[in-house]
Amino acid sequence: MKKSAIIILSDGFEEIEAITPIDLLRRANIEIDILGLNGLEITGSHAIKIHAEKLLENSSDLPDAIILPGGPGHKNLFNSTLVISMVKEMFRAKKLCAAICAAPSVFGKAGILAGKAATCFPGFEKTLSGASFIDMPVVVDDNIITSRGAGTAVPFSLEIIKYLIDSETAEKIASTIIYRT
Repeated sequence: MKKSAIIILSDGFEEIEAITPIDLLRRANIEIDILGLNGLEITGSHAIKIHAEKLLENSSDLPDAIILPGGPGHKNLFNSTLVISMVKEMFRAKKLCAAICAAPSVFGKAGILAGKAATCFPGFEKTLSGASFIDMPVVVDDNIITSRGAGTAVPFSLEIIKYLIDSETAEKIASTIIYRT
């Protein structure tokens, strides 16, 4: 069965942290929907505009993964009751919750990091409520994947692929983009 994911974008998102997972997951044949938090046209933190496929709304159909990019736009995700509710629901359903840069703070607010290991952009460590901060590019703990920032977007995306499909597929995608650890 084909795996599915959603990535939620809001104005001010970090472009690399959004486009990299979208691109690499699609290369791995994972269906990923680009959802706009407050509209279909979203402007990134470096003035790159992305057209979302759908608006974020409540749905009884849960994807296999939720992905949150960082950048200044993470504040919009952090302040959205719908995003917080969706993160909690995904976590309770044992679906993958992945966030990069400042976005792991949304997981902290949602209360899903208690007793977990996590990482984030430098300076956001205190927002990881209940987590043990790990100074690594990407941290995987059960159904939560967190990552440090734009420079870690490729390994972050590969870990998502590894989680949703398998290591072999992640290694194949890494090879096709000439990525070496």
